[in-house]
Amino acid sequence: MRIVVSVRYAPSGELGPFDAAAYEEALRVPNAEVILLSMGPASASDALLSLTRLGAARAVLLSDPAFAGSDTLATAYILSLAVRRLAPDLVFCGKKTLVGDTGQTGAMLATLWGAPLHSGVIAKEITETGLSVTTRTGKQADVTAPALLTFERTCTLRLPRLRSRLGELIVWSADDLGADKARCGISGSPTRVFSTTENQTGKRKCTFVSRDEIPNIVKNALQSRRSSPKDLPKSNERLPFVLAIGEAPCAMAGTVSDRVISLPLSDPDTLIASIQRLDAPAVLFGSDEDSKALAAAVAAKLSLGLCADCTSLDVKDGRLLMYRPALSGSVIAGVESLTRPALATLRTEESGVGEVIVSAGVGVLHEMARVRAFAEELGAELCASRRMVDEGEMPYAAQVGLTGRTVAPPVYIAVGISGAVHHVAGMSRAGTVIAINSDKNAPIFEYADFGVLEEF
Repeated sequence: MRIVVSVRYAPSGELGPFDAAAYEEALRVPNAEVILLSMGPASASDALLSLTRLGAARAVLLSDPAFAGSDTLATAYILSLAVRRLAPDLVFCGKKTLVGDTGQTGAMLATLWGAPLHSGVIAKEITETGLSVTTRTGKQADVTAPALLTFERTCTLRLPRLRSRLGELIVWSADDLGADKARCGISGSPTRVFSTTENQTGKRKCTFVSRDEIPNIVKNALQSRRSSPKDLPKSNERLPFVLAIGEAPCAMAGTVSDRVISLPLSDPDTLIASIQRLDAPAVLFGSDEDSKALAAAVAAKLSLGLCADCTSLDVKDGRLLMYRPALSGSVIAGVESLTRPALATLRTEESGVGEVIVSAGVGVLHEMARVRAFAEELGAELCASRRMVDEGEMPYAAQVGLTGRTVAPPVYIAVGISGAVHHVAGMSRAGTVIAINSDKNAPIFEYADFGVLEEF
């Protein structure tokens, strides 16, 4: 079996945790020929080659000045040419990178390659006929080649053995791939970033209270949330109408148009027929796995721009402006589509989340029995930071943050969490945030409505 693993290095030189998991998962398939595939500048050669020491037979670097500035669609197009040339049985990708954090390149690549997609894989098993996978949403499927799998942070990448050897490095240019340069780089990218600003989302004015006050704060917050749900800010200029695919994006769709037409999730070709018939200026999707995969497939089939995980929308001169976190959530990027209709997935609230979440950080690693009892007293769902998952104290399914879940419950209580940007990215849209931490300088207090300055 031949497995191509698509990876991308961050500007800092790090391999993201999702790509690392995808590579490790490929190395664990018995007797598989593993090939690394990456797109980047020539300077990425050494780092990519070093990864072959872990077990890949070779690495292929796609490098050409024509590729610079490619958005997700242009990137998926270039990768698809290489995948066809390599002719693998399976392609493994990380769910997303921490650079763009879109999670849509893999789905677009599957569409352009013409293979089935299994997204958000959280577990896999080797079977007599191939692979069996379970996704984050609980779906189980038998995988037959050809297919593309995107992986959650399922495992940690191994270290090289002392006497391990380097594999082969191959560099392919646009000419080597037979690429249409009009579909590559900036000129081939149907989306453009028009602004970047520091991400201030979720910052609040913290009032310090005693721990005994928490039950009343929670009670009042829940009553207030139910009686007066939060309104989303509306754009002054309006689009004539927009399409909302599924119910989840309808609320944010109403911020840019007074006429929202809701269509059910369906297969890409059926949805494309409706989009073309209605000739909508914008089509908006939710952020669940099925919606993201559908949006990516539609964008790839129609060569349309797609902006992922938008947290707000605006309209200017008849154009939809989309705003989303980028660079690990440290900045907010303003993005617009150069094609019509504009496509976007919206960061919608995760379904099935309780009204109150208690999230534990490494600061209470040795106090988890008390934290669990605290959560039970409040009738809260128990979640955790990445460090707690890495320590093996909590399962990955409970992780909140950039490499875990994005939640927006009415009440979020962070216990022993410092407030790193990676964690804040997953909870900044919660209704009322309460932080319990003994460090008065902990960043989490900048994102909390109420703070308790004491040991748990």
